[in-house]
Amino acid sequence: MARYTGPKSKIARKFKEPIFGPDKALEKKNYPPGQHGLAKKRAKQSEYAVQLQEKQKAKYTYGVLEKQFAGTFDKAARAKGITGEVLLQLMESRLDNVVYRMGIAPSRSAARQLVGHKHITVNGELVNISSYSLKPGDVIGIREKSRSMETIVNSLAGASNKYSWLDFDAKSFSGTFIQRPERQQIPENIKEQLIVELYSK
Repeated sequence: MARYTGPKSKIARKFKEPIFGPDKALEKKNYPPGQHGLAKKRAKQSEYAVQLQEKQKAKYTYGVLEKQFAGTFDKAARAKGITGEVLLQLMESRLDNVVYRMGIAPSRSAARQLVGHKHITVNGELVNISSYSLKPGDVIGIREKSRSMETIVNSLAGASNKYSWLDFDAKSFSGTFIQRPERQQIPENIKEQLIVELYSK
């Protein structure tokens, strides 16, 4: 799958949030990138611009491109429940996101790489599709040959099981996707209602 490979600090500065993790550039330059960055700080945004920016933030946060994000939104719109919350639940249910949340990888992009290179199993079967949608009860594991990888070892050493909707056992190198998270359990600073309003236009 194609993905954004440009400068991450530029994106973080655009949204004024460390969406790719701690960023020194964001701390030093807390204004949008580009020649007119400081001027943009004062400019008033239209309603559409605010909604679009929120959608872009969500896309970059979860590492998906426009077509995939739009497809996920359509799925959320057809599902029961509040569309915005269901959208975030579907994003959180992606295999790459859960691998990151469990602490197996230090970032979502690293989690995508682990999944793509066949280091991760779901219910004992190798799965190399990052967007694979997990169901409650699915067991996510690390392939036996991959458990000594430096990236995985270092990431697990600094991980803490802080999400009640996930359970991970470092001794068995496996964890369970207990349930889809409630909105208050998702820490991302995303105003999902703005995304719903944008797609409803």
